[in-house]
Amino acid sequence: MRLTFLKSALWIALAAVSLSLPRAVAHHAFGSEFDANCPVLLKGKIVKIEWVNPHTWIHVEIVKDDGTKETWMVEGGSPNTLLRRGANKNTFPVGTEIVVDGYQARDHSEKRANARNVTFPDGRKLFLGSTGTGAPDPDQFPTEKVKTLNK
Repeated sequence: MRLTFLKSALWIALAAVSLSLPRAVAHHAFGSEFDANCPVLLKGKIVKIEWVNPHTWIHVEIVKDDGTKETWMVEGGSPNTLLRRGANKNTFPVGTEIVVDGYQARDHSEKRANARNVTFPDGRKLFLGSTGTGAPDPDQFPTEKVKTLNK
């Protein structure tokens, strides 16, 4: 009986200590993957949405001025973050025309971006970006140097 009590006390103590230790965060910094100096504006339709951790991914098909199509992968916040902001899987129906403002991947040959906002056809705007990960200030989007990728 005494040994069982000691084992239980040891497990409780270990659990308490592990809860007080700082967490290891296996998450990339914004600047390691995306270029804060290359804001982009994507106008197109949703072709796929992935609600996976640690980030949601919206696949957007844009039609360039010459008629060619490109599909961009747009990273958003975590599914939990978007749920807390009022979004759910029904918020992004396939085929919906959206406008995404965000930042292009550091490797400009990749068709990837990190979303800041998504604007829907009815004018609703949803903040998709994450804060505190080295991303630019969400209130300071540099509209004067945005690259519109439909051109």
